[in-house]
Amino acid sequence: MSVLLSVQGLCKSYGPRPLFTDLCLDLRAGEHVGLIGPNGSGKSTLLKLLAGLEEPDGGTRSLRRTARLGYLAQDDVFATGQSVREVLLAGLAEEPIEEHERETRTSITLTQVGFTDPDQQASVLSGGWRKRLALARELTRRPDLLLLDEPTNHLDLPGIVWLERLLRDASFGYVVATHDRAFLRAVADEVIEISRVYPGGYFRAPGAYDEFAQRREEFLDAQARRQESVANQVRRETEWLGRKAAARTRKAGFRIDAAERRREELEELKYRNASAGAAGIDFVSTGRQTRKLLTAVGLAKSLGGRPLFAGLDLMLTPGTKLGLLGPNGSGKSSLLRVLAGETAPDAGTIARADGLRTVMFEQGRAALDPSVTLRRALCPNGDTVICRDRSLHVAAWAKQFLFRAEQLDVLVGSLSGGEQARVRIAQLMLRPADLLLLDEPTNDLDIPALEVLEDSLTEFPGALVLVTHDRELMDRLCTEVVGLDGRGGAALY
Repeated sequence: MSVLLSVQGLCKSYGPRPLFTDLCLDLRAGEHVGLIGPNGSGKSTLLKLLAGLEEPDGGTRSLRRTARLGYLAQDDVFATGQSVREVLLAGLAEEPIEEHERETRTSITLTQVGFTDPDQQASVLSGGWRKRLALARELTRRPDLLLLDEPTNHLDLPGIVWLERLLRDASFGYVVATHDRAFLRAVADEVIEISRVYPGGYFRAPGAYDEFAQRREEFLDAQARRQESVANQVRRETEWLGRKAAARTRKAGFRIDAAERRREELEELKYRNASAGAAGIDFVSTGRQTRKLLTAVGLAKSLGGRPLFAGLDLMLTPGTKLGLLGPNGSGKSSLLRVLAGETAPDAGTIARADGLRTVMFEQGRAALDPSVTLRRALCPNGDTVICRDRSLHVAAWAKQFLFRAEQLDVLVGSLSGGEQARVRIAQLMLRPADLLLLDEPTNDLDIPALEVLEDSLTEFPGALVLVTHDRELMDRLCTEVVGLDGRGGAALY
């Protein structure tokens, strides 16, 4: 396969440490590459560099002269007042094709991505359909290589499955940045991880995600052993230098120089290996043993005259792990708010155990105040928090969620989506609960944080109700599932 896009010696830094250095990457025709990495590691930056939208600090970028390159950003932006058809036509305005070809491509692509009304205004579309429209705009240009930044954001499960099929059947190559493990397994034949834990800032391995994960583990184990070996060498050299302080002659100069090089290597290994940690997510239960925590009978709810669900019966007990499935707008978040007591059902009754303690993670992390500092968000009163009967300084508490001390005075609104998700989880972990109601807690979390969240929820002894588009989390965690069809139907599986 011929090379479409190549970068050599690519360097990019934000702050004192580089995101990546001397990155060399070839992308070939027809390759299906997954791009992963911790929050803030530079995935979006790398895609922008590959797309030519940002300039690197160093290195070169070469795009084959005849290659057509597409780029799907995380945020979908359309001109004011455009219909979906006009969005696609505008995207083809600079293409050297006849007008009838623009019309034909537009019509075919709109049908391909599921639009039935080409005159619908883009401004009224839901987040999922905005994502489809942004993708359609790139598809009309018939790219040879498509760069996609978190394309599953805002898509419901049917939309994600549709996107998987579209990419697997695509004639073009692509690089897709995602935290969705099931999606990654479905669409990627090769994986690149961007992280400061690796020399140069990245690790690339052929094969699907599971094969990549095995190779990554082997690499990190070897790197950890290397740190231990170098640390032992530095310790011996330090002892030798201490004993021979009075006899440091030119004859021993080479050994002194070698010792200094090993110290530098050790510091670099410590820096990289320290970056391999994951957030300390661990929800706290009250330990309550009440048999019935919440019982709902005949629940019904409508929105704007449209029935969301009706005749729904639920019983939540310690150990219940209930997943809610359904397309966007089917009422999943509304059901969570009804269970939380934030809104009343239109019909039916809810009986809660006396003193039931409920914690809710709301979609979009709406409870966060963007105008406060990270310090105050994590620790509203004073400089310490109490978690599991332990007193922790705010700096230590922040470190548990992968925040650096210098970030404590940064405004919450300036943090990334993944960082905000970790802040909200940290807040909720300070509140022991009998019942967890979680509305899209995985949004923006990177894969290490997702895996820790999964472990914590698996071990949580209380009840939980979960809304998520992360199929792997749903499959592994939930023992029961309620499916909502958005037309009033609800079924327990």
